[in-house]
Amino acid sequence: MKRIKRLLTFVIIKNVLFHFLKKGRFLRLMYKSFFCLIKKNSFFTIFKRTRMSKSLLLRITLLLTILLTLTKFTAYILTKSDAILTDALESIANVVAGIFATFSLYLASRPKDENHPYGHGKIEFLSVGLEGGLIIMAGMFMVVEILYAYIHPHKIDHLGWGITLTIVSTVVNFTLAYFLIQKATNEHSHILLAEGKHIQADAFTSVGLIFGLGALYLTGWQWLDGSIAMMFALLNIRTGYFLLKEAVSGIMDEANRSLLENLILILQKNRKREWIDFHNLRIIQYGESIHIDCHLTLPYYLDLETAHNHLHEVEELVAREHSCQTEIFIHTDPCLPKSCPLCAVENCAFRTSNFQNLVEWNFGNMVKNEKHFIEKG
Repeated sequence: MKRIKRLLTFVIIKNVLFHFLKKGRFLRLMYKSFFCLIKKNSFFTIFKRTRMSKSLLLRITLLLTILLTLTKFTAYILTKSDAILTDALESIANVVAGIFATFSLYLASRPKDENHPYGHGKIEFLSVGLEGGLIIMAGMFMVVEILYAYIHPHKIDHLGWGITLTIVSTVVNFTLAYFLIQKATNEHSHILLAEGKHIQADAFTSVGLIFGLGALYLTGWQWLDGSIAMMFALLNIRTGYFLLKEAVSGIMDEANRSLLENLILILQKNRKREWIDFHNLRIIQYGESIHIDCHLTLPYYLDLETAHNHLHEVEELVAREHSCQTEIFIHTDPCLPKSCPLCAVENCAFRTSNFQNLVEWNFGNMVKNEKHFIEKG
């Protein structure tokens, strides 16, 4: 009967907190409310507006993460709570990943050289993958530890201190995550974004941990500790899996659809009559650098200088619309007689058929390695 009771309680708590974490309504409301307060605080406003380098921000994050790890282990020593130990072990993964992330950021910022013609930006994906792997390992270790604690239960003490220290670490994590994500968004940094998202997820799960420890404090049900710890161990494994997935996608040069669609929108808005179509469009992002390859179909009778001027205009347009460093390689294709129905060039002496209409550029027709034509219906 006790086992059934434990199982039912674990399932209820897991589903409720997973709903909060997935939908984010309650936790996002808390998150936004918290930062509405700190945005009004002059210290945080000055800190946010300071042009702090990414490496300095990572070093500050690493220092604070070490202090938070010591705080969480202090809470565990005081309470002997497996749930708090789960949180503390994840922080160890944060520290190790933070050290590697700091080194990775230094390496990624180095300029191109003969051995690395595309730069060193891919080291960021290795950093993200390492962090994901460490989180998964910490989660799996905690699953074993929790199962052992179920077989050999122990008493939990000083729970009030444990809750207080967890609240302090949660507030610091929310603040850190906010500034890391802001910086990562502005500077297109995978390392900062991975750090910020992970610390933010850690803070959200800590909110759930506080509620769970509060329930344990009010009810005195010792078995709640193991159930809460198991839930967060599984959530940590899930977080690590998605970080690993992101790292593998980056290393394998998976298409970044949001970047592609943004570029397509820019080209569509600034379309010239001579730009008959773009196709075979590809984008790879390495750190702060974006590399773009594409084919541009131009009227076949243009001289080399005129064609070059069109390519230069595309390069300037892309560079102007992207805040990060861009490198673009364009291969020019001559138009064909079948291109005439979608070519808007006026007074063309070589036209073989009348202009009908422009083909709207979209993800589907621009990533394919083929010219655009109007299909005969």
